[in-house]
Amino acid sequence: MRLLTTKIHTIVDAAGKAVVLSLTPGQRADITETGSLLDEVDPEVFIADKAYDAIPLIEKLEEGGSTPVIPSRKNRICPRKTRFSIYKKRNIIERVFARLKQFRSIATRYDKLKSTFIAAVQLVSAVIGAN
Repeated sequence: MRLLTTKIHTIVDAAGKAVVLSLTPGQRADITETGSLLDEVDPEVFIADKAYDAIPLIEKLEEGGSTPVIPSRKNRICPRKTRFSIYKKRNIIERVFARLKQFRSIATRYDKLKSTFIAAVQLVSAVIGAN
């Protein structure tokens, strides 16, 4: 039996509307898709969790003029300062994913084709963003 898992990667704006969407296999790390998503947008602030604490990503953000708001991992020798007043807004992306999962076909991935599934995710994202 072959398991079909998929990760949905998205960048959302301050209002919770999906700006960029992408799909990867479920076993791939989240940070691997960040570079290609950032190539399509130029955010003023990039808020993410500790999984995105990587020097190449932070350098790319700073070179592009974005402010990275990413807490440092425990094992970082020189922890960076994080503005937690801004980091609190990370719940916006969590709410977007919670709303996506309310749609059964997205939560269980009924679609076998990647193109069909991404189209469903885009449609649901548009519906969520319109509300």
